[in-house]
Amino acid sequence: MTNTLPDHVRTILFNRVPEITFAFWVIKILSTTSGETAADYLNSTLGLGLTITSWVMTALLVTALVAQFATKRYTSGVYWTVVVLISIVGTLLTDNLTDVFGVPLWLSTVAFSVLLAVTFGIWFARERTLSIHTIFTRRREAFYWIAILFTFALGTAAGDLITEGFGLGYLVGTILFASLIGIIAIARFAFQINVVFCFWAGYILTRPLGASMGDLLSQAPADGGLGLGTTVTSILFLGIIIGIATYLGIKVGRQRRDAVTQSELIPVAA
Repeated sequence: MTNTLPDHVRTILFNRVPEITFAFWVIKILSTTSGETAADYLNSTLGLGLTITSWVMTALLVTALVAQFATKRYTSGVYWTVVVLISIVGTLLTDNLTDVFGVPLWLSTVAFSVLLAVTFGIWFARERTLSIHTIFTRRREAFYWIAILFTFALGTAAGDLITEGFGLGYLVGTILFASLIGIIAIARFAFQINVVFCFWAGYILTRPLGASMGDLLSQAPADGGLGLGTTVTSILFLGIIIGIATYLGIKVGRQRRDAVTQSELIPVAA
């Protein structure tokens, strides 16, 4: 029965990750911003320190991933909880390399680029596809989350390198990364560039975009920010994420009911 279903129906019923829509990208950017500000809040404002913060957030991420892999298909609340937590852990991974081990940002950027490329290579070798529309198995989902972790770490390293290492500042960084994402969108929709490449390129770039936005909003005016603080910025964006994720959960529920109805009308092949 499953093999007789149209592709879009199979995706709705069995895919373990969400449909790529405008709302998806909005939550992705906001979760990235929340990850940046939440990591700063736990590390600096609460005074937990980088090491304790890293262990606490990693433990929470592992717990969320266990819940995610226990689900049978995409579940909005669980999925976006993992994304927010993995954005924090990805940020902390780069911060630890920079602040604790003294690894230069350019080297972290290169290293995470290589790790991401290797992940994609193994993923494609095993599955013969990198499509995020057919994450039907847990093995594919494992590759998916590993790739996402490296995109967050890479985006953190590259973003910090450009905004802080090169001294461009948060506002210029926000404009720069938003422009690059705009170029990718044009390449995809105007010139029909490969959808998988455009998705992952955009996914990488939303990390430094969100981080630059978070720093721009939260940092003090003396440091080039607007001075809202990490607490206000984190609460504001988390509230928006919860609202949109709830809407998407309701939307997906309706789509699945419609897809089930449609699948029941498809005759089983003899």
